[in-house]
Amino acid sequence: MNIAIVGYGKMGRIVERAAKEKGHRVTVVIDPLVPDPPVPSGVLFYKSAAEAENLADADVAVEFSRPQAAADNIKALAARRVPVVSGTTGWYGRMDEVAEAVKAADSSLLWAPNFSLGVNIFYRIAFNAASLMDPFDEYDAGGFEAHHNKKADSPSGTAKTLAEGIIKRIKRKSKPVYETLARPPAPDEFHFPSLRLGAMPGTHAVIFDSLSDTIEIRHTARGREGFASGALAAAHWLVNCPGPGLGAGKARRGIFTMDDVLDELGVK
Repeated sequence: MNIAIVGYGKMGRIVERAAKEKGHRVTVVIDPLVPDPPVPSGVLFYKSAAEAENLADADVAVEFSRPQAAADNIKALAARRVPVVSGTTGWYGRMDEVAEAVKAADSSLLWAPNFSLGVNIFYRIAFNAASLMDPFDEYDAGGFEAHHNKKADSPSGTAKTLAEGIIKRIKRKSKPVYETLARPPAPDEFHFPSLRLGAMPGTHAVIFDSLSDTIEIRHTARGREGFASGALAAAHWLVNCPGPGLGAGKARRGIFTMDDVLDELGVK
């Protein structure tokens, strides 16, 4: 694949390295800051997707930028009919606007708060566990997430996905609460606070607790490489449609998530 990288920070550079290791080509880099060191020779550089005059036949854009820039970059790429894989969180308040732009351009977007294959399998384990625990009122449910102190958003997008998915499956829980509480949580609240500390790896835990015992399900990321690998796998899925698709690369049209990728792989 020819790949445009949107956001050339730590995550973007890891995506670049992983893409090259898999035999893909990075043809464009989009970032508001001039990179130091500069982008490799032969790679086009732009400060925003809107000003990208030549996308160098990019088959797909992999976007790990900033919440305040992501939606506009996705819309600009959609207008150029470049499929986008977006791993940025914190912009979902503009999801309806972005989805409308993608559909109007007959383009494609695959978004996820976390592209790690392990995390996406973890979601399904946690959701299945919640369904199993639903009949047993003696078990309270909650959890927490922890990340390094440079993370831009809190709670994490992964935390929101977990909490919102679990309250759909446990009838006695109806409201996720992410802030620190100076009171006991209400019985219908699913408490899922955040910790930002040092260089901690991304950690998410779901806990079911009773007077008799505790069940804890936890995922801990060892690094960002899993996110890059998952994003590239998602990009390959997005631009390799088995049926009628978009352009010569036959990219799928529409809005997708990692659930669509796992469903096609038969992961239940």
